[in-house]
Amino acid sequence: MYKLVIAEKPSVAQSIAKVIGATNREDGYLEGNGYLVSWCVGHLVELAEPEAYDERYGKWRYEDLPILPEHWEYQVSEATKKQFKVLKDLMKRSDVASLVEATDAGREGELIFRLVYHQAGCKKPFERLWISSMEDKAIVEGFANLKSGSEYDALYEAALCRERADWIVGMNATRLFSTLYGQTLNVGRVMTPTLAMLVMREAEISGFKPEPFYTIGITVGGVKATGERIMDKNEAMAVLQKVKDAEKAVIRKNRTTEKQEKAPQLYDLTNLQREANKQLGFTAQQTLDYAQSLYEKKLITYPRTDSRFLTEDMEVNLPELSKKMADKFGYHGTLVANYKQVINNKKVSDHHAIIPTVNVHDVSFGELPSGEQKILSLVVAKLLAGIGEPHVIAETELEFDCAGYPFKAKAKQVVKNGWKDVVEWILGSKKKKDGDSDEDKILQNLNFFEEGKSIPAREPECKEGKTSPKKHFTEDSLLSAMEHASADEMPEDAERKGIGTPATRAGVIEKLVRIGFVERKGDKKVMSLIPTHKGTALITVMPEQIQSASMTADWEEKLLEIEHGSFSAEEFIAEISEMINELVKNYKVIEDAEVLMNPANEPMGTCPCCGKNVVEKSKGYFCESRECSFALWKDNRFFDSLNKKLTRQVAEQLLKKGKAKLKGCKSAKTGKTYDCIVTMSVTDEKKPQFSLEFEKRRGQER
Repeated sequence: MYKLVIAEKPSVAQSIAKVIGATNREDGYLEGNGYLVSWCVGHLVELAEPEAYDERYGKWRYEDLPILPEHWEYQVSEATKKQFKVLKDLMKRSDVASLVEATDAGREGELIFRLVYHQAGCKKPFERLWISSMEDKAIVEGFANLKSGSEYDALYEAALCRERADWIVGMNATRLFSTLYGQTLNVGRVMTPTLAMLVMREAEISGFKPEPFYTIGITVGGVKATGERIMDKNEAMAVLQKVKDAEKAVIRKNRTTEKQEKAPQLYDLTNLQREANKQLGFTAQQTLDYAQSLYEKKLITYPRTDSRFLTEDMEVNLPELSKKMADKFGYHGTLVANYKQVINNKKVSDHHAIIPTVNVHDVSFGELPSGEQKILSLVVAKLLAGIGEPHVIAETELEFDCAGYPFKAKAKQVVKNGWKDVVEWILGSKKKKDGDSDEDKILQNLNFFEEGKSIPAREPECKEGKTSPKKHFTEDSLLSAMEHASADEMPEDAERKGIGTPATRAGVIEKLVRIGFVERKGDKKVMSLIPTHKGTALITVMPEQIQSASMTADWEEKLLEIEHGSFSAEEFIAEISEMINELVKNYKVIEDAEVLMNPANEPMGTCPCCGKNVVEKSKGYFCESRECSFALWKDNRFFDSLNKKLTRQVAEQLLKKGKAKLKGCKSAKTGKTYDCIVTMSVTDEKKPQFSLEFEKRRGQER
């Protein structure tokens, strides 16, 4: 008799099969040693479209809303029917006694397996493989400690609720606003509150009025000291004159205090995505893709985690792991083994923090894609930093009194580099500016600045500045905002505050960009997320309950309670359904919204065929001249083949430079991600043609 093992992806199935001895390749599965091993290829089974419940829902009509199924219908995805049939046939085999659920150990993995299991009508018993690493040792231990499938029933309930809530909100709200405003307006349970945060930030920035302020500065003992900010110019001028008249300053304070910066916590997915965005310019989705690939290559542990600590039982393996990581990166400094700093059982839920595996020691870095190398370096550096000593600095503060006004100057000096030493070794250190700085002058002449001493105040000056607005959201700051949304309104003991989960936030951001509500603007590493006119218009007409981050955060917390068996799934769905019912019944159309929704087309570039303006319309970017047929269609096969969309930003680059950089393209054949340059030329028939170029890596001949 056989056990049927079902993984989420072919690559994971192959890794498991190799460890448990199922080495004979068959059509859609592997066999051997009493096991059959197959895979799901993502979501094989999906919630049915509204027309599956009633054919009248095939047309979008306001009078048919809300659509609230009493019994949920599911369908097999058209693209994966073949693999579903393989799994169904394997489940029905008389020589298959039981199953092992080996999909990713999380909410979505649970949903993927259970939907296939139920859709196939399977009743056979199944056990759960729950592991946080794809290392051979972890797989062996996982199979030795398989859990009963029923232990994860509550996790499945939470996954079902999340999926059905998204369907209820997405299907009904999208149809409601699209029918009322005469164009497709996509709405999502997490997506819309995220877009609202972006729109509100842009409104704050555009509505911001800079105010002038003034600071008085003096030079004392060769060091520049600055007074407090003054908002009134006349007052500032009066202070400046008094300082000029005084000519002397008295040293009121010369104090040096040591400050410690503790070793950082390890990465969860959100913090890894934020740091990769800040340091490397990676999008959240790119970081997730690179991390997932490293996980499947057995080089890091499970990435979709919201924990930043390890469990007590892992401490025994840390000495060997940290020593091998230091050796791999050629770090010969002292590794201070403060392992307790990264251990906290209470702060680990389903999965511990992301750390490298011992396999990193033997991998050839040159064989990994550049993006994976960089993410792996971040993860290794964070582990070695996490067990390190504090980074200690001495901060010196000087305070002077001149004409009764305080002036301050500060200097910092590293006393002990601590954990930053290994980070700088692995990731590189920021170069210090050359020259004799004020900080150097302070530190070199500390004894000169004796408290109570009176010395000349030279070069008095008044500088004018202007107050600045908040910065545009980047992926780093938006991920942080999503993670902490409405945290102050949630109970203190709430386990998950914010909207979305570490596993879904990247996908939400990508969808907002893909459907044209948000665009990335900027250069190199600093890319801002800016809502488009369409995105801003949507939020303008959207009622508070749909765009409310606090309501969505409350839903996320309830999903976690369902996961823990402390909240009713039925009550959760009833709450969502009631909200949608009230929305459909009571929503009033915003007056003059047509003008808001359909702005005059702004030129976005020059037509390469006739030189006229190119403008954006719903289906693409078109030359405004009726005689010219040049068009860049948004629904573009070439870009689809790269798993990318032809966004406005990319179209603008193609029109301006004839080429555009694309990051995180994905090969349909291998599933690997890569960066490239798309170049555009135009045929005699005025049709764009695209081709790919690849940047040479350092050391490669051109």
